[in-house]
Amino acid sequence: MHNTIPLILAVLIAAGIIVIGCFYVASPEGISKDFGLRPAAPDADTRAWLRLKGIRDIASGLVVLTLMLAADHRTVGIVMLVFATIPFGDMANILVSGGRKATAFSFHGITCAVMLVAGLLLIHAI
Repeated sequence: MHNTIPLILAVLIAAGIIVIGCFYVASPEGISKDFGLRPAAPDADTRAWLRLKGIRDIASGLVVLTLMLAADHRTVGIVMLVFATIPFGDMANILVSGGRKATAFSFHGITCAVMLVAGLLLIHAI
């Protein structure tokens, strides 16, 4: 029971980021407004960069799920801590780029915090 909650959090985060990544690949125009930056995918170059973000998100989620099957909890926790830099970086990028602060802190900031908590709990799970 001690490591069930962080494992569930890890699965939910991984699955959620895979789904979000799929949306960025399939329809960057539709989801980019929710990211926190403006304007929302006005040109082909911006859409291409958003698709790259989607691929990064899908790969990140798959790494976490793969490690959950192939590695110990401590390793999964360490990777979660490392991957927490992604939503932190997204949040920082939105803030320095003049994006929506509410989105930066609520969506990306909370994701980062949850990943840090889950990672630390997994590292210290017995």
